[in-house]
Amino acid sequence: MSTAVRSRVFKISAAAVTAAIAIGLCLFSQDDVSASIKERRVERLNAQIENVYTDEYQQMMDTEIADERDAKERTVDSIYTKVNPYGTNTTSMYVYFTTDQASTVSYTVSAEGYPDYTANAITSDEAAAAYREAAAGDADGSGNVGGTSTASQTTTVSSNDIASTEHEFLVLGLIPKVKNTITLTITDTDGNATTRTIEQTGPKLLGEEEVRLEQAVAPDESTVTTLGNGLYAILGNDSNEQDFMYYYDANGVIRGEIPVLYYRSHRLLFDNDGIMWFSASTKHFVGMNRLGKLVKIINLGDQYILHNDYALDSDGNIVSLATDLKHSDHAVQDQVIKVDTDSGEVSLLVDFGDLFPDYKQSTDHSGIDESDPTATNRWDWIHFNTIQLMDDGSALLSARETSTMIKINDIEGTPSLDYMIGEPSVWNGMDAQPSFLTKVGDSGDTGGQHSITVQYDSSLEDGQYYIYMFDNDFGYAMTRPDFDWTMIDGISTAQSSKDENSNSQFRKYLVDENAGTYTEVQDFDVPYSPYVSSVQELSDDLNLVDTGMQGLFGVYDDDGNLKAQYKMVLSSGYIYRVYQYGFRGFYFA
Repeated sequence: MSTAVRSRVFKISAAAVTAAIAIGLCLFSQDDVSASIKERRVERLNAQIENVYTDEYQQMMDTEIADERDAKERTVDSIYTKVNPYGTNTTSMYVYFTTDQASTVSYTVSAEGYPDYTANAITSDEAAAAYREAAAGDADGSGNVGGTSTASQTTTVSSNDIASTEHEFLVLGLIPKVKNTITLTITDTDGNATTRTIEQTGPKLLGEEEVRLEQAVAPDESTVTTLGNGLYAILGNDSNEQDFMYYYDANGVIRGEIPVLYYRSHRLLFDNDGIMWFSASTKHFVGMNRLGKLVKIINLGDQYILHNDYALDSDGNIVSLATDLKHSDHAVQDQVIKVDTDSGEVSLLVDFGDLFPDYKQSTDHSGIDESDPTATNRWDWIHFNTIQLMDDGSALLSARETSTMIKINDIEGTPSLDYMIGEPSVWNGMDAQPSFLTKVGDSGDTGGQHSITVQYDSSLEDGQYYIYMFDNDFGYAMTRPDFDWTMIDGISTAQSSKDENSNSQFRKYLVDENAGTYTEVQDFDVPYSPYVSSVQELSDDLNLVDTGMQGLFGVYDDDGNLKAQYKMVLSSGYIYRVYQYGFRGFYFA
């Protein structure tokens, strides 16, 4: 409370003004104080996280851990632990010990009132490398090698291949502010098992997210078993305060809180060196190792900011959607850049204003930059929200503003348009309009689709593959105010996610490049979200759907029957994406 306010309250009291007025003024002052305290808390937390995202902090923690750990011999009877060792996962615990015989380790986290969480740990870099080698070629629904979703993971690795005498790993999933009992089961290569228990009070969360999500539909035992210890990564519950990525298990219990600098992470990428890459702001890509250490922190510099999506190429470099901040016409979200993960060098791959100049000039100069809410006078004429790198060196992109999917040949060489999928009339009169594939059947086309995923299948012929997506089924473009979106069959123009007459869809196409066609092979209704949202195939008959603007994500079978559903309190507006990761060969064996 300021000196002026305190003086005013004192004078009013001295004048014996009625108690009701005095109480009202005191409450008003307390509200001001509470807001001020909250603001300072957020500022301190922001500063703390900024410090975590520095090489100096990461090296300092490396030294501190080594000094504490190596102060004495660490066996099964003198295990070293440290909660949140690198400041990158609040509810994690670093564990280190040695055994005489090569062994594997599993752990169970137990806390009263919560389901147990059990996982098989990757306990050495050599074990992680063995797992990656065995899993080479496997990919999950979000296109990553080595970090596949549990349900889709088919790789089997011999326990002997990942057994070690030195055990260094993270335990995930401490429950905040209660006693956790962590039971380690140490099994040698002869099959002999030893158990040890560790008791640890879980740390307080840095954010205000739920420890256990509301389950609108609780998963049955078979669904939980199928999902296993894979974790839902909540990517972008955007906040006006501190931003986080969260891990939740199949029971809706928090198992990880990963602070980011600001904005959001859009997906997790796993390279061949055992590093997990993600965005930590509009300016930063970071690489984290399996212990939580940030081993790479890349700043994009002053020309580009990233937005909405990125992928790893075959050389382990990041190909990202971006905005050029130095563009004189203030166009946004219409670039693709490459980030060299070794050197940090940033280079432009495509400026879509150069590729589609006639379409760009046909649009109204309007829009915002959702990755920079302070920006004004922006020209959001195409708004890419997903990029998928394909096996032939091309890329498939989702353009929200045109409700179109666009394939670009030779994305890292000399990019050129291959084909489009969507409503062709959006591009009437444009040079690119003849490039649309022919739709087979009478299914509706997409409206503002998100989270498109290319899926290859060995049973298909060369030149055939699937594309599945969250079809928002919402028709609107700020830069095309005169276009009649209702001409797309089944499209909604409702801006509110609460519109009772609107649904979004899980939608899947079979693309046949040889015939120049696409055919809808699957769709089912899901709760409506005009913007954002994601889908991911988890197995042959389970699909994860995030309805972002409602804070809902759920697991559906292929017929659209809901098997599990979770609801998360929204920080400000929506959950951008939810993907499930098995973290095999990273955290887990």
